[in-house]
Amino acid sequence: MNEAERDLDVRLMRHAIAEARSARPSPLPPAAALLVGPDGEVIAAAHRADATQDSPELAAIEAAGEIPEGSSLVLTIEPPNEEDSESVDAILKAGIKRVSIGAIDPNPEAAGGAATRLKEAGLSVEVGVAGGEARALIAAWHKVVTQGLPQVALKLALSLDGRIATRTGESKWVTGPEARVKVQQLRAHCDAIAVGIGTALSDDPRLTVRDDALLVGGRAPSRVVFDTKLRLPTNARVVETAHEVPTWILAGADAPQDAEQILVDAGCEVMRIAMTAEGRVDVGAALQQLAAKGVLRVLIEGGAELAGSLLAGCLADELHGFVAPILLGPRGRPGAVDWAGPDKPADAPRIVDPSWEVCGKDAYVYGRVAYPES
Repeated sequence: MNEAERDLDVRLMRHAIAEARSARPSPLPPAAALLVGPDGEVIAAAHRADATQDSPELAAIEAAGEIPEGSSLVLTIEPPNEEDSESVDAILKAGIKRVSIGAIDPNPEAAGGAATRLKEAGLSVEVGVAGGEARALIAAWHKVVTQGLPQVALKLALSLDGRIATRTGESKWVTGPEARVKVQQLRAHCDAIAVGIGTALSDDPRLTVRDDALLVGGRAPSRVVFDTKLRLPTNARVVETAHEVPTWILAGADAPQDAEQILVDAGCEVMRIAMTAEGRVDVGAALQQLAAKGVLRVLIEGGAELAGSLLAGCLADELHGFVAPILLGPRGRPGAVDWAGPDKPADAPRIVDPSWEVCGKDAYVYGRVAYPES
């Protein structure tokens, strides 16, 4: 393959990755396929719009109709290789001679199987085209199938002096409207939005996503409240709308049964989660339960104890911080994160290669979290 052909491969793969990002088909990974003619022009494109749809390669082949000789296929992820899968057979039947694959299926039981079958059938198969970007596309799926945990994004909003509320506990709104729009976009890319009971009681959030922010094919994210003792009242907004949007309450084993029944009658689902020695819901066990419910990506929006548990357990994969140019004073409610913290700055969790944006009057910093101590 010469340099021009390699550049075309990468350009087409990035086109497919952008196509795949237009939907949230959880609990399956985002995926897209391009059928490309011998002249390098895209004949047909398809993406997985939701979890009920066939593999995008099948849709692209069907949409193309008659396929010109010498056509190739661009796939963001390796096609399925189960015994009842039609994908590999359809590719072979279509007469396609070359396949470019961005990421191998991370499932250890399937990884490389389809690519090997295509090679053995005589096709030219290029694996790892724009590989970093293709793997980033399925990062949440990769974590679920290899670790049994969802990808966790932690959101923090604080003042310039590190406060999350005034001395009276008022926290609406520390950041401005542009930051709240950005949060809507973050929510739209997640399968669940979670808060601790303290945030649920003090802020009474809806934890919803505006319809105009939802991705094509994306369901409204489930709402999750970490509520060890089941203190959430029935007049909380997440409870009042539980029949409209899935609402899951994560409770400890010893939470009162009558409180559970009241919440269940209101439309919530209560999940009993193992507890820590400190008597709180075990966050790691809770995340495993969310993954079992089909959650690939969860956004944690507070409070401080929940955020601290995530960082102490090295469980947050991304950090999204919004810093408002205001000062709430020494008696303001401190700390977006409540935990013991590291002994030395060098051991502190940090954003790797942070990205910075201006959201209205606020600063927004985000990126992958690393835990040097571990």
